[in-house]
Amino acid sequence: MTVALRPPREVLDPRVRMWWRVHCVLGPTVLAAVLAVLGLLIPAVSWFVPVAVAVVVVGLVVALVFPAYWYRVHRWEVTEDAVYTRAGFVWQEWRAAPLSRIQTVDTTRGPLQQVFGLAALEVTTASSKGAVRIAGLDGERAADLAERLTHATQGVPGDAT
Repeated sequence: MTVALRPPREVLDPRVRMWWRVHCVLGPTVLAAVLAVLGLLIPAVSWFVPVAVAVVVVGLVVALVFPAYWYRVHRWEVTEDAVYTRAGFVWQEWRAAPLSRIQTVDTTRGPLQQVFGLAALEVTTASSKGAVRIAGLDGERAADLAERLTHATQGVPGDAT
């Protein structure tokens, strides 16, 4: 069976934008705090303080601008034949994983995802490219998809290699 690469139709859960925003702010904030403390405690590196401010500003700009763009780009879809995804920023990646190639289906929920009620679905295939990942799904929907894919792959001929 041949699966054609085509644009996936489903959008991620709208809460994913806030999850991305918080994620974009947390990293720079921690880095900025470390730089600011070092800059204040060690006179030789006092220039760390303005760098810390710049890091926070860049983090805020990224958090305000990019999640809306990412939300428009990231798409997914599960059909009777395959799992389709599109993700990326500058380099966009489109993937189609035929059900006959699926080896495992997992859901993951990190601490920040749990706060927003989100989860990621990871579909491991026999591809050297690696797993197909859909991050930013509603937690219940991800669990339902995992169950659906697990049952669907049992009915597809092939050995997933």
